Amino acid sequence: MSYLEDLRDVIRRLHGAEATHVESVPVKEVFQGQTVWEGIVEVFDLAGHPTAHRAYAWAHDGKRPKESSVAVLHIAPITSAAAAVRAALIQEYRNLGTEES
Repeated sequence: MSYLEDLRDVIRRLHGAEATHVESVPVKEVFQGQTVWEGIVEVFDLAGHPTAHRAYAWAHDGKRPKESSVAVLHIAPITSAAAAVRAALIQEYRNLGTEES
């Protein structure tokens, strides 16, 4: 399977919708002057999802989506690839805080 096919599979598994690739968007997220994430976010149109018409997906390592991936739905306030990355980073940070408690 190709990288994009793997991401489509992840979206189907996580969100129960069929995905069609639309574009690849480079995103660089900077916090307090430091790059905290940089990579390519794949944008997909969705069919069959009750509330979202689009999703943003990427693999943490950029190569193996089934092992380490993120798929974020386009639902306000997530309205862009950059916003999807920000939301995923915030969630990851929050998860780290609960694991350490």
